[in-house]
Amino acid sequence: MKLIDWYIIKKYLGTFVFTLGIFVVISVVFDISEKLDDFLKSKATISQIVFEYYGGFIPFYLNFLSPLINFISVIFFTAKMADQTEIVPILSGGASFNRFLRPYFIAATVIFIVNMIFNLFIIPETNRLMINFENTYTKIKDTSRENVHLQLDENTYIYMESFDNLNNTGYRFSLEKFKGKELKMKLMSDRISWDSVSRKWKIQNYSIRYVNGLKERMEKGVEKDTTLDMKPIDFDIRDNIYSAMNYWELNDKIEKEKIRGTGVMVNLELEKYKRWTYPFSTYVLTLIGVALSSRKVRGGVGLPLGLGILLSFVYILFIQFANVFALKGGLPAIVAVLIPNIIFALLGIYLAIKAPK
Repeated sequence: MKLIDWYIIKKYLGTFVFTLGIFVVISVVFDISEKLDDFLKSKATISQIVFEYYGGFIPFYLNFLSPLINFISVIFFTAKMADQTEIVPILSGGASFNRFLRPYFIAATVIFIVNMIFNLFIIPETNRLMINFENTYTKIKDTSRENVHLQLDENTYIYMESFDNLNNTGYRFSLEKFKGKELKMKLMSDRISWDSVSRKWKIQNYSIRYVNGLKERMEKGVEKDTTLDMKPIDFDIRDNIYSAMNYWELNDKIEKEKIRGTGVMVNLELEKYKRWTYPFSTYVLTLIGVALSSRKVRGGVGLPLGLGILLSFVYILFIQFANVFALKGGLPAIVAVLIPNIIFALLGIYLAIKAPK
């Protein structure tokens, strides 16, 4: 790489990190001012607020804001280079516009890799900290779920009159196993609870009816441990619980949802596909940013920066509209997460063609 490549890469990454840091600090300050009363009313300690809530909040917003801050950063320092007539000598010296883009895409690749690692492995774990804190201290809700129906596999169905997420206990539990359309076994229990140590379900005051043609057999007992293909998280009613699942948990949940059909498949698929496609916006927005700001204009940096901020809001609106169409309009989740990037990629290609050569 040439000296000019290193110059652009350092400018790109330096401006990006600095701008991202400023935005995160502003986000934290606004969040503290908004939630200060909730923190004071809760019984959470300062260390819990700092390490659990903001330990999840800061990584989430670092990752969430990253593509947009990247876009604004590219526009800012490229427009500044254009205003100081640094780009004209590069292009007039024989370098093509595509060659001029190379260091931008090298820097964008660094950001892309970091975003992908955060999306797949780090953010779900930190989200879990933040969501658990919110539902324990600041967003306390009714923890029970009523009239729970669930299909565990092709032949097994369960029902609970209610399930308490606080103590992972279900009441008036029943389980039915079929062979084809024929009932083979039915279990009824006053109470079922999750044992986090043995990772099994404990049923209490139960009766089991076994059916074999015209023959039936009854079994009763006070307590029994059993293994079922369900976990307390399957009955969780908290907000954003899917964003706290790691990649393998999310895939497992999707496979089970194909059988159970509880109506959350679109939410799960949106969460999965967003983790893969969102980082690619780094390349798309970098292309638009360079094409938009590489021409010297009157007013210096102000005009391209203003256009960049406007396009950032339009991009966010596209994402939100696509999500709504997926959730309410039947649009496939994979299409919904790709539409914003595809539209903006086409815009970026058009602007790159029209950019000064």
